[in-house]
Amino acid sequence: VIRCRAAVAWAVGKPLSVEEVEVAPPKGGEVRVKIVATGICHTDECVLEGSFPNIDFPVILGHEGAGIVESVGEGVTSVKPGDKVIPLCIPQCGKCSFCLNPESNYCLKCHVSEPQNLLPDKTSRFTCKGKQIHHFLWASTFAEYTVIPEYAVAKIDAAAPLEKVCLLGCGFPTGYGAAINIAKVKAGSTCAVFGLGGVGLSVVMGCKASGASRIIAIDINKDKFAKAKELGATHCISPHDFSKPIQEVLTEMTGHGVDYSFEVVGHADTMTAALASCNMNTGVCVMIGVPPAGSVISIDPMLVLSGRTWKGTLLGGWKTRDCIPKLVSSYLEKKLNVDGLITHTLPIAEANKGFELLRAGK
Repeated sequence: VIRCRAAVAWAVGKPLSVEEVEVAPPKGGEVRVKIVATGICHTDECVLEGSFPNIDFPVILGHEGAGIVESVGEGVTSVKPGDKVIPLCIPQCGKCSFCLNPESNYCLKCHVSEPQNLLPDKTSRFTCKGKQIHHFLWASTFAEYTVIPEYAVAKIDAAAPLEKVCLLGCGFPTGYGAAINIAKVKAGSTCAVFGLGGVGLSVVMGCKASGASRIIAIDINKDKFAKAKELGATHCISPHDFSKPIQEVLTEMTGHGVDYSFEVVGHADTMTAALASCNMNTGVCVMIGVPPAGSVISIDPMLVLSGRTWKGTLLGGWKTRDCIPKLVSSYLEKKLNVDGLITHTLPIAEANKGFELLRAGK
């Protein structure tokens, strides 16, 4: 058993508490990982707000990390102690009907199908103050050590800087892949990106890499505009600067609406606006933001009947164990600008400060 620090969420609406936890050794088919760095993703914030479905407290959050294998359980063959790895918030078991489908990146062992609050044998490897602590998406990267099923870990290049490539665990591939894999943005097209956090900026980079000629970045926080332009946005607009709905503004700017729109906020009203802002016949709208559990959207059916495509994505369509290591290699070849997404670096003791910066849009 390893004793280490972890930022524990004891209850909804409460700040994280940095505690000493015990991390049990890996059982068969499991890997214990020393987490070196983790990003803070808005999905973690959704859990703290109580708007993410089927989570059990107390829980160790975090799902955008990178680390080094400390030990492996019986039967584990794809990684060994000392390997650099990224935990995968969408596993790739390789056996379910979705994993076997070349067009699917979803695995039926994912949280959306069956909650990942405990490891597959329905027990936890974490205890704190004598209490069982739950896992989160099988990653729990807000702990200095975590235990993960083998099929939810990707071995990456030994040269990878873990404090940078941790973002390839969720934020960057989600946004970049939404443009490249899901929307399949065409060269010369026009795109609109709603929400300019780390994921939205990754969408901007994906649209630019695909050769889009106009990339319109939308956020109510104008402090985000300079970074968006640096990463490829051609126009930046705030809905607060207009008296009419943003979809009408975008339609006027482009003639008949954009070719591709991306919602990276997670609000029902921006999802409807993003759908309405793409052109009525061949426009494609991709939903990336996570809405609060139980949200309902009502739309005019004509928005879709006229030909628009409305689709969602989890983790940008990448088959995780196959593709995340390739993205790391592309990063090492300087083909991907992940460093541009990092604004602050904090020690684990200041985890709550990280969430304060997130809430403040910084």
